[in-house]
Amino acid sequence: MTDDPRYPVGRFIPPPAFDLRSTRAAIAALGDLPDRVTAAVSGLDEAQLDTPYREGGWTVRQVVHHLADSHLNAYLRTRLALTEEAPTVRPYDEKGWAELPDAKSLPVTASLQLLEGLHVRWVALLGAVAEADWQRTMIHPEFKEPIALWWLVAMYDWHGAHHLAHVTRLRAREEW
Repeated sequence: MTDDPRYPVGRFIPPPAFDLRSTRAAIAALGDLPDRVTAAVSGLDEAQLDTPYREGGWTVRQVVHHLADSHLNAYLRTRLALTEEAPTVRPYDEKGWAELPDAKSLPVTASLQLLEGLHVRWVALLGAVAEADWQRTMIHPEFKEPIALWWLVAMYDWHGAHHLAHVTRLRAREEW
């Protein structure tokens, strides 16, 4: 944990190398994430959902919708890496997506349901990956090196914990 409200669990530190045990732990955490996000927003009213987790940051609602958007992209990238040879994946404007009307106003239940189904599929797929396939890569224009599938899983394990902490830390400090 850090005192920087932008990075409550610290910045992502990539694993130095592939480790099957760590990858399996990350997959398990991805499997638990939808329930943990649902619990974190449980009981919040509309005003609370529209509270930014930090000054200048996204609202709780935008964070939940962002998790669904981001993890959907990660799931698709996983499938591409497993079926194509070093595919180039598209980045997307996550800040722009968070400002779209659905991300700013739609009930969070829509993204919670999406996360639930998405993570069931993603975790099932990841659980069936052969050990040699963890080295399969994708090309992301924002990174200098190809991204290995195991690295992507570690990053999205961190990503889920990162945004979950935004919500849980806000809840801990707010008197709602």
